[in-house]
Amino acid sequence: MTFTPFDLEQWQSLYETTVQFNLADSGVQPVTLGELVSTPDAVNQLLRTPLHYPAVNGTVRLRELIARLYEGARPDNVLVTVGAAEANSITVAALTRPGDHVIVMEPGYRQVSGVSLNSGCDVEAFHLRRENGWRPDLDELDRLVRPTTRLIAVTNPNNPVGTILTSADMDRIVAAAERCGAWLLADEVYRGTERLTDRETESFFGRYERVVATGSMSKAYGLSGLRTGWLVAPPDVMDAAWRRHEYATISTSMLSMTLAETALTEPLRTQLLSRNRGLIRSGYQCIEKWIAASDGLLSIVPPAATALAFVHYALDLPSLEVAHALRERASVLVGAGAHFGVENHLRITHGLAPAYLDQALERILETLSSATLRSDPVSR
Repeated sequence: MTFTPFDLEQWQSLYETTVQFNLADSGVQPVTLGELVSTPDAVNQLLRTPLHYPAVNGTVRLRELIARLYEGARPDNVLVTVGAAEANSITVAALTRPGDHVIVMEPGYRQVSGVSLNSGCDVEAFHLRRENGWRPDLDELDRLVRPTTRLIAVTNPNNPVGTILTSADMDRIVAAAERCGAWLLADEVYRGTERLTDRETESFFGRYERVVATGSMSKAYGLSGLRTGWLVAPPDVMDAAWRRHEYATISTSMLSMTLAETALTEPLRTQLLSRNRGLIRSGYQCIEKWIAASDGLLSIVPPAATALAFVHYALDLPSLEVAHALRERASVLVGAGAHFGVENHLRITHGLAPAYLDQALERILETLSSATLRSDPVSR
């Protein structure tokens, strides 16, 4: 069987420590341990944490806190994983078999499509259309659904374009799944990163009996270093995923779960969401000014959520070639549109310290504007 590598993650693994400015990540300026554990009681609790094997499916307290984020969920619907990456992978492993038909949303984070291909599934995509403001082409989804469709996978809010599905969009996606009895895998790691509202994006969980929702501490909370995620699912699917979790990682770490409990306890949870939305909103203002100064070279469909800008560039050059040029000539790492199935775009994270972000953006624009890039692009 041919192996499909995870191109985006391979790109970041190879180069993110080799540049001065890393704008290829998908989160915000990380929270420090001192910011998270900021009271004597919190410090003492952390210091009292026994460093033994934790509960394999997640501590009871953490599963209770996660369940509160999903209407109708209980702790026995929750499995704590090593990031949403593990949650997505073991969900695909639990629900699909070689030859199954899987439909994924594109552009998107291509983990589920890659894992499904590597499992021998038949994978097709329905698309968010740039010409329609990156709204989903749900007529295309309806055409792709077959009686044998096993899994439909969506990311909401979307990575890389920041689209938030409307309630009507969600109803149509659920209806498409219901017609063939497919499972719906909803990667919801960007819930809480809304740019235009403080209202948290609705979850698919509870809209349909065959939904698995995944989330993590990475994007909305600024705690990617905890490597703590979860899936929320009907108990039988949660149990099937748990059995695969035991093969893959056994458990996430005791310290990570203790810190995640701290972060998800009010009022700190709300404070973290507010902090990170502030970074997203101020960062996007920097992106808007930068694009306005590009004299038409750059453009964007404004994202409704995430700390990501999926920027279109008006150059007749492949995105991976442009990304290599920025890496080598400007020491700035960005995501290439090709990593998401869309050319002439770059994915740029902007929820960062303003001075750092502005300097990196200036370098990008100088490189993209140079005659040298057009006459002597980097070839790979």
